[in-house]
Amino acid sequence: MPDSSLHSSAGSNGDGAPPPTFDDLKIPDMSPRSLLRQFGPGMILMMTGIGTSHLVTAPTAGGRFEYALLWCVLLAYVFKYYGFELAFRFTNATGKSLMAAYATSPGKLPVWYVLVTTLVQCAVGQAGRLIAAAAVLYYLFSAQMGLEVPLWGWAAFLGALSVTVLLWGRYAALEAGAKIAGGLLFVSAVIVYFVRPAPIGELEHFLIFDAPPGSWLVIAGFLGLLPTGIDVSLQASEWGKAKRAGMARIRDRLETAGLAPAFDPFAPKMSDLTVDVRRLPERAVEYSRRCFRISLWDFRLGHVVSFVIATIFLLLAAVWLYPSPIEGRAVMGEIAGIFTESVGPWMMTIFMLGAFAATFSTAFNYFDGWPRIVGACCRNLFRPTAALAGIAADQVTAEHRRRWYSEFNIYRMTMLFSLVSAVVFIAVMPRPVYLVLVASALAYFVAPVIFCLNFYYCLKVIPKDDPHFYPSAFARVFTWISIAVFTGMSLILILGRIFDVALFGG
Repeated sequence: MPDSSLHSSAGSNGDGAPPPTFDDLKIPDMSPRSLLRQFGPGMILMMTGIGTSHLVTAPTAGGRFEYALLWCVLLAYVFKYYGFELAFRFTNATGKSLMAAYATSPGKLPVWYVLVTTLVQCAVGQAGRLIAAAAVLYYLFSAQMGLEVPLWGWAAFLGALSVTVLLWGRYAALEAGAKIAGGLLFVSAVIVYFVRPAPIGELEHFLIFDAPPGSWLVIAGFLGLLPTGIDVSLQASEWGKAKRAGMARIRDRLETAGLAPAFDPFAPKMSDLTVDVRRLPERAVEYSRRCFRISLWDFRLGHVVSFVIATIFLLLAAVWLYPSPIEGRAVMGEIAGIFTESVGPWMMTIFMLGAFAATFSTAFNYFDGWPRIVGACCRNLFRPTAALAGIAADQVTAEHRRRWYSEFNIYRMTMLFSLVSAVVFIAVMPRPVYLVLVASALAYFVAPVIFCLNFYYCLKVIPKDDPHFYPSAFARVFTWISIAVFTGMSLILILGRIFDVALFGG
């Protein structure tokens, strides 16, 4: 249990009445079986990432450049770790999303920045995700069975299906099916890898920085979307708040009891986001801290699984496909050929099922995530939207549905905008690999800004004397190093592409 000295100041709530005890809170069980049942936003984050970057970018790197870009995989996962972890930390420490913190800046400039870049991502970024899932169906039904449906037709079908499912609220069943098929993808990849594993000596490329000619877009794609874009940390923060566990569940009760300040996005003060755990009853502190530890393990497990899958697909392509350009509309068929050649057609079937689940779940989750962020931006920028905040079923009233400027309707309109614009991009540019790489690079070049903002608000909002929620000395130092690495890599890639400066002497 927490040290009782931390709660010595938890007196009355200001009107003479004793503070609430929160005895109704069920303290989460930390056993392994219970942990798996309680996982949520971190696993969604993993499923959002395991898709285009793993099934298109990683095999493209292995097929075109063999083992030379292995270092990108390790660098992305190691140095992007805290970019995501800080989002979980902030939401668990405050019960608020990072978008509320962004609203405290002068002129709310970070909120405007996120709004503009997210709208761009809704079009270009979603095209890169959606085309990967469409490429699976195109290979199976158009390339193999002769069904005359263009790539953009499959994209339109999958996009419409995603939007319909999200708007009708049938997310849970579809997510469960996607996780099962995603597990098949993982198992099939591991089995095929051990049929002909990569030579141990080639793993030295994890530590050899190399940039072969023509690799800049693949490098940017790796750093942008492995495990996924840093901008998804904002989505993870919103998902964590929507899960209503930990501090996100009790924040309103704390404000009502006078144990935490109320936050007003139109009179924003950073101090109003802070929760001083020394004022809270012990049960509330223990509950929120356990929920935080669960969310960290949730995220860490997804991060490790995602790293393993990305590495395996790069190595598989290096062993079975190199040298190959990995391009064209039937890109999934070329990658699936690895499974047919190594084990047999039945294994390719398992791979295609898993590949479709992974790529579709990525596009599906982004159809929810980016519109959710646009809605969050608007509720922090515009009073009418703030007055009609909320998109969950139990928050939406008839007034929410009637007013076009409600957060719920902005969420829905953004979803439809993302669907139409992404399909148009795919119809105009039906090149799966290129669109995926461009979308990945776009995510990479906005990453340092989001990374810096997440770090800044964790340092400023979370009390420094809170050893559980405030970032440790190691976390702070490593985050500074990570920001420097990603900012430096951005500059290097810009110099290499625009000014033709050789990368790493390549």
